[in-house]
Amino acid sequence: MTEIKNYLRSLERSRSALLRTDRPRTFALAGREWDLLDGVFAPPFSASTGAAMELLGLTGPGQEPWRGSLLEVGCGTGVIAVCAALAGADLVTALDINEQAVRNTEMNALRHGVTDRLTAVHSDLFDALGPDERYDTVYWHSNFVLAPPTYRHETVHEQAYVDPGYRAHRRYLAAAPAFAAAGGRVLLHFSDRGDIGALHEIAAECGRALRVLGSRRIGEGEETVEHILYEITAR
Repeated sequence: MTEIKNYLRSLERSRSALLRTDRPRTFALAGREWDLLDGVFAPPFSASTGAAMELLGLTGPGQEPWRGSLLEVGCGTGVIAVCAALAGADLVTALDINEQAVRNTEMNALRHGVTDRLTAVHSDLFDALGPDERYDTVYWHSNFVLAPPTYRHETVHEQAYVDPGYRAHRRYLAAAPAFAAAGGRVLLHFSDRGDIGALHEIAAECGRALRVLGSRRIGEGEETVEHILYEITAR
């Protein structure tokens, strides 16, 4: 494992993001202001949310209207979910294992006037969903750094940074297509901070294939990180 993939560094980023004295109460992203609560993944300290918005076509000159409904796993502050609603999504369900993130998403939905079509739900992946729920797009910006299978998260905030044994990734790859509507798409945002080879192996074991829809190389400190948007399909 190369240094950039070292899960201990990701855990340190998690702890630092919680404790930084310059952690703001609000931040600007994509020309809008957003609320940031304590204990929630902070987009001001990482370029990954901006990269996700670019890969999803939610920012920049090529932005197009969003079609249909969206189920977002791991909504954090709600930036992606809210922007999709603002771009035309007629129904958005935003899930997060962190109850504080659910509250944060609700705050930002209210701030930007999309509470009529956006619902935030406390859920460990898909656990809180009904079996018959279907969406045109299912999306997860994953916690792509691989931690040892024996690691146990010390805080819920760490779950936004590392995935022990890629157990959450396996669950997503196996279960996500069941929540896609006919003709819908299942998307996964990953990064070369993660173990791409292991991800493909798990996908194959789940009967899935991964197709690259786009990527962005983003500078983060002294590192350059590649963010990748995959579509999950039947193998």
